Amino acid sequence: MLSNETIQIIKSTVPVLEQKGKDITTRFYSLMFQDHPGLLNVFNHSNQKNERQQTALAKAVYAAAANIDQLDKIIPVVKQVAHKHRSIGVKPEQYPIVGEYLLKAIKDVLGEAATPEIMNAWAETYGVLAQVFIDTEKEMYEAAEKQAGGWEGYKNFFIDRKVQESEGVLSFYLKPVDHESLPSFLPGQYISVRVKQFEHLHIRQYSLSDAPNEEYFRITVKQETNKEGQSGTVSSTLHHFAEGEVLEVSAPAGEFVYETTENPVVFISGGVGVTPLVSMAKKAVEENENVTFIQAVKDRSHQLLANELKQLNLRYMACYEQATDEEKASGACQLEGYITKDWLQENLTSTNSHIYLCGPIAFMKVLYGYLVDMGVTEEYIHYEVFGPSVGLA
Repeated sequence: MLSNETIQIIKSTVPVLEQKGKDITTRFYSLMFQDHPGLLNVFNHSNQKNERQQTALAKAVYAAAANIDQLDKIIPVVKQVAHKHRSIGVKPEQYPIVGEYLLKAIKDVLGEAATPEIMNAWAETYGVLAQVFIDTEKEMYEAAEKQAGGWEGYKNFFIDRKVQESEGVLSFYLKPVDHESLPSFLPGQYISVRVKQFEHLHIRQYSLSDAPNEEYFRITVKQETNKEGQSGTVSSTLHHFAEGEVLEVSAPAGEFVYETTENPVVFISGGVGVTPLVSMAKKAVEENENVTFIQAVKDRSHQLLANELKQLNLRYMACYEQATDEEKASGACQLEGYITKDWLQENLTSTNSHIYLCGPIAFMKVLYGYLVDMGVTEEYIHYEVFGPSVGLA
């Protein structure tokens, strides 16, 4: 527990964290990787380059400071991040390293404003928060290992099959090299895949895109490119792997999962965001007669996993940014262009629906705003952001 004095000191730093938070986290990563380059085998290099990781950490530090007297408010975020940490293999001994360099970064950026009282308060606060993560992750590690078919860390899987789903997207059917049965997972969860590329190990998390079964995991991977046209490190490597090749996989993790309900259920996907929602939809139709799936894609050539969705007992609607007259006339797509609030309002059966969103951040932010404006309560809107966590509100 933190003393009242410490809490008040931390809360007094909230304004400066709002202003200087990203400067602090950018300095933090620079210092830490300089002295501990081995941690580059854990952190996502792409998220460092596009600064999403620095931004996400800055928001997390700010949220922790703002809510330091009400830590229960940040527990849901702790659990979400802890799932990712467990999935990639973050260990308790790494937390003191992070703490050391976070404090150094605060001192470097704030200069004389970082008084001994402020630094001591942040050292104490970091210790408390780190222990919350360590304890939470310990439970998750034990649960992942002790479940039927579970394991610790990473396990070798081979690519049993590769299937072209749409332009630039492949599904990989992964089976364990030891041929043991697989653990079950909650529809919507993901696995981490670790590959060696150049001098570093690289880890990426991919949603499990099929219903749970004991034989294989399926991930559906888009070959990513950045703004400069460079191919994604891991997605490109996976796309070039042949059937039979081996990669390392962690046990399933994640909190963005389908929750049983008697209310109507609506899934809205954008692009490759369809992947966790397919697994959820297969579960939802087993127990709910009012399920809608809205799939937004660039055009028909990017409409992945649609045939599987159409075979389910649900109402399916496709939205193409670009559609031909023939596609519109045949009913291949129900909307050309972007989803509007009016269209969404016409096609939702009830504002009491549980709605699951997954896709590009900009896409989800717009739809989130529409749904709130339409009267859908925020507790009924569930979403997943690929990469560092950000809010949609």
